[in-house]
Amino acid sequence: MSKPAPPTYLDYFTLVFLALIWGTSYILIKKGLEVFSPLQVATLRLGISALALAPLAYTHLRKIKWKQVPLLIVIGITGTGLPSFLFPFAQTELSSSLTGMLSGLVPLCTFLLAWLFFANRDAGIRQLLGVLLGLGGAVLLAWAAPGAAGQTTQFAYAGFILLACFCYALSSNLVGAYFKDISSLTITVSSFFLVGLPALIWAGTAGAVGETVAKAAGNTGWWALGYVTALALVSTVLASIIFFKMVQRTGAVFSSTVSYIVPVVAISWGLLDGEGFAALQLPAIALIMIGIFLSRRK
Repeated sequence: MSKPAPPTYLDYFTLVFLALIWGTSYILIKKGLEVFSPLQVATLRLGISALALAPLAYTHLRKIKWKQVPLLIVIGITGTGLPSFLFPFAQTELSSSLTGMLSGLVPLCTFLLAWLFFANRDAGIRQLLGVLLGLGGAVLLAWAAPGAAGQTTQFAYAGFILLACFCYALSSNLVGAYFKDISSLTITVSSFFLVGLPALIWAGTAGAVGETVAKAAGNTGWWALGYVTALALVSTVLASIIFFKMVQRTGAVFSSTVSYIVPVVAISWGLLDGEGFAALQLPAIALIMIGIFLSRRK
């Protein structure tokens, strides 16, 4: 297994760009939930992603070996499949900004899985301290965030986000460990198509997406469909290609630090959409930034 390359300035720029894309996904889910159910949002996201990648499916599926298919299915399920369902269900009770804040747990989940199951023993005390500080900042953000659901309900639904974070962590570790020599586009096309095709079939039949759009008042159904389409094409397909490529180059732990920046983007969108912001969240953001610095410093 080859050792990941040290991150460059381009990798840090890519990290920020990816955070902007993923940080926007939570407000897009929120807008989609104004018309669609959580199940419809999830299956539409997966199905549209598969449909967008369909023209590439034949070419890229031929590049993988049969023995790699099970792992690619796992990557598809954990990297997009399950989280696509978990986040909309969580956002029935959590604000988009709070959901984005909680996604800051991904680096710790990635670090723990890499340490326990992927023989990554390169992390030192300083890196561990950085990951813990980033985690502490994310927890403080979630605790301080104002929400209509109440703290008890918010922490209960936060369990969905924690599970999604471990899903992302497993997916990125698998890519970093077993698919370094396969292009990020092939990984994305193969894993998404294998998971998204069944979702697309369900959305168009039992999911009754067409009926929901038709019954929505005015153009709200079409707007919601547009938000979910953007969620699928930009925040899912494009972001996954960029992310898998970064994992291949720099490793799963560095790539997962994108989740430190995602809460800042999610908060910004939440404020623009009228969601609340607590003063205690400012030092929490500072903790996250310090965590990024320490986790990368040798």
